[in-house]
Amino acid sequence: MPPVPYLGELAALGTAVLWTLSTLAWTSAGRYVRALPISFVRLVITLLMAVVYQMVVYGTPFPLEADERTWRLLGISGFMGFFVTDVCLFHAFLLIGPRIALLVLSLSPPLAAVISWVWLQDALTGWDWGALGLTLVGVLWVVYEQPDSSRSLHYIRPERYGLGLFLACCGAVGHALSLVLSKDGIGNYDSFSATYIRVLGAMGGYVILISLLRRWPEIGAAFRHRKAMKILTAGSLVGPFLGVAFSMTALRYVPAGVVAAILSTMPVLILPFVVLVYRERVSLRAVLGALLAVVGVASLMLNHRLG
Repeated sequence: MPPVPYLGELAALGTAVLWTLSTLAWTSAGRYVRALPISFVRLVITLLMAVVYQMVVYGTPFPLEADERTWRLLGISGFMGFFVTDVCLFHAFLLIGPRIALLVLSLSPPLAAVISWVWLQDALTGWDWGALGLTLVGVLWVVYEQPDSSRSLHYIRPERYGLGLFLACCGAVGHALSLVLSKDGIGNYDSFSATYIRVLGAMGGYVILISLLRRWPEIGAAFRHRKAMKILTAGSLVGPFLGVAFSMTALRYVPAGVVAAILSTMPVLILPFVVLVYRERVSLRAVLGALLAVVGVASLMLNHRLG
């Protein structure tokens, strides 16, 4: 049992809020730099924050206290989450927008539930599966709406809407795998140090990809862009650093599928932000679909606590 009632659920909800804010930061930075530099730069910033934390708390710049299994599982989790998922999602943010991309990401609960059921025996009940199905219906209802073709928003490309949806779906798969791997590897390990290991696990993928694409000059230009760096630093603090640490805490106390379901509230949390910040026109269908997905999330949470 967690030391604080509902600690796992509260940590997951906190993660959803923090990741929503960081999503806005990545989308805003897209005005100045492209998706791959955004992905890599914010990971470097997160790594620096993790090193500072490790030095202050443990007196060493590396998480040497972790055993081999923890390193392996969290490292692979970081590769799937920080590299595969984020490369796909950051491109999706700039093709279909953060609202739709996050909605597609909420497909990760049923995927995480299936993976967790097979791998960790975190079996879910019939009610749970029904709630996950409700979330899926809400997502599909919104996705099938015609995209905004006015080109008034810098992050929506109607002619590449299909590619954006595909990338967001790949991100959802990577996110689900990352959650299950993190749950299996975290145990009682420090959440911030776990984030450190996950970041290291992703770094190799970025270095290889950037080298193959010969994008290092573009990466250097992103580091020199003051406005973009301010946005990326703020986004890195609330997202990959604090947000991921919150998610690691959540995974200690509740099944991975439940954590993923709570995180799927992000499509609703982001609605007022895209309206106020980006002046995006959000239809009634989009609002109702997002709310339907959240009803599925709430049903899953309630059944988990009462069961």
